[in-house]
Amino acid sequence: MGVSPQHYVAVDLGAESGRVFVGAFDGKKIALHEVHRFPTGPVYVMDSMRWDILDFYAEIETGLAAVCGLYTSSPAAIGVDTWGVDFGLLDRDEELITYPYHYRDRRTAGVMEKVCNLISRREIFEMTGIQFMPVNTLYQLYAMAVSNSAKLERAETFLMIPDILNYWLTGQKVCEFTNATTTQLHDPRRGWSDWIFEKLGLPLRIMPKVVPPGTLLGPVLAGIRSRTGLSGARVVAPACHDTASAVVAVPSCGADWAYLSSGTWSLLGVEVKAPILSEGAFRNNFTNEGGAGSTFRFLKNISGLWLVQECRRAWAASGRDFSYSELTELASHAQPFVALIDPDDQVFLQPGEMPERIESYAAQKGHGLARDPGTIIRVILESLALKYRYVLKQIESISGREIRTIHIVGGGSENRLLNQFTADATKKLVLAGPVEATALGNILMQAAGCGEIGSLTEARALVHSSFDIATYEPASTAPWDDAYERFVRMVEAEEKKVIRQFK
Repeated sequence: MGVSPQHYVAVDLGAESGRVFVGAFDGKKIALHEVHRFPTGPVYVMDSMRWDILDFYAEIETGLAAVCGLYTSSPAAIGVDTWGVDFGLLDRDEELITYPYHYRDRRTAGVMEKVCNLISRREIFEMTGIQFMPVNTLYQLYAMAVSNSAKLERAETFLMIPDILNYWLTGQKVCEFTNATTTQLHDPRRGWSDWIFEKLGLPLRIMPKVVPPGTLLGPVLAGIRSRTGLSGARVVAPACHDTASAVVAVPSCGADWAYLSSGTWSLLGVEVKAPILSEGAFRNNFTNEGGAGSTFRFLKNISGLWLVQECRRAWAASGRDFSYSELTELASHAQPFVALIDPDDQVFLQPGEMPERIESYAAQKGHGLARDPGTIIRVILESLALKYRYVLKQIESISGREIRTIHIVGGGSENRLLNQFTADATKKLVLAGPVEATALGNILMQAAGCGEIGSLTEARALVHSSFDIATYEPASTAPWDDAYERFVRMVEAEEKKVIRQFK
């Protein structure tokens, strides 16, 4: 007689959509079922970009009610994961003061430079181990401080996006470790960096307790149980940062692998036992974000399929509504290597007019670029694959680890053309899948929090036995070598400018 599976609910919020999944775990395999999906794009309020987190919460309750309609027994646990860096502030009445800002909001323009005039980059990196990006929480919070924000004056509690949702689900106000490390305000060895808060005049009093991934937060509040039909479900803080959850679900073994969490962002890195704070890591702007199982994710954030998403939005606005699969098919037939771009150039950070910006960038580098969508998408995908090779070489050099396999997880792992480009460009074996690695990692950490799974090794073995993994081997590598030489020459000047800032 078979064992009745235990059910876990993963709420996975991304920059484009939110999903509610049910994971059925019978002790040997996990089956995943999507129950509810909803959009999560930014809301424009006058001159600012915000997240409509109240709408997110309402959609989560809709998803929980749908779960209860499908299953006779209540799920064992619920877990929430989202992107990092963004946050909300609660007042003394424990009410959200304002809608959280979107990390691409323009209010942080130039703020990173102001902070680094007060504290050296080396000191900040030594304290936090985090990559310097204008979107980081540190610069968002300092932008409020230098503008004498009344919202910051009123604040009693700082919570990141998943922490707000966990608070509304349970009444518990805590910050989960993997997401806390993305703020560039947290010293992973000691907790919130009181030194940085003091130097910048930021209010340390508002920062909550930090808890490790897999922490049981408590039962779902009674009102939610009444509205959704839940009975005995508990809330577990999984690895609340979506990439941290995705890395939990990498079906790997050994130590010669890298992960590539592919979606709006491409996060390329390796798993390490302690932060790498070397001069090479600092000068090349790497980050050390918290992971599950007392690990750290040594990685670099690369602007990923954001460029494709923005191009698609622009074309849809002009009446050409392509699906992602249609765009990839067009790119597969386009001429190769007609132009190269650095996906991480600041010109591509903000939304809007992405095809025109890509054309302009290519023209500045001396390449005429056809306006057809297939060509533009191919330029993006080829440039991403070359950037992966560039960053992977840095990882190997800094970590002293030879990488033989790249595990691509997340929504981008469905892009077969980019997967093959990545194998060809890097000359590494590429293993793609699972697609919903973030939701799976979320569920695995819930099961760990409930005592059903004992280690990362056990969790990853479960993923390997439960899901099909696609294999891509390097093929036509010679053209990629020629293109890589061009790519390196193109980015070296900009990299040198960045490195000079780090001296």
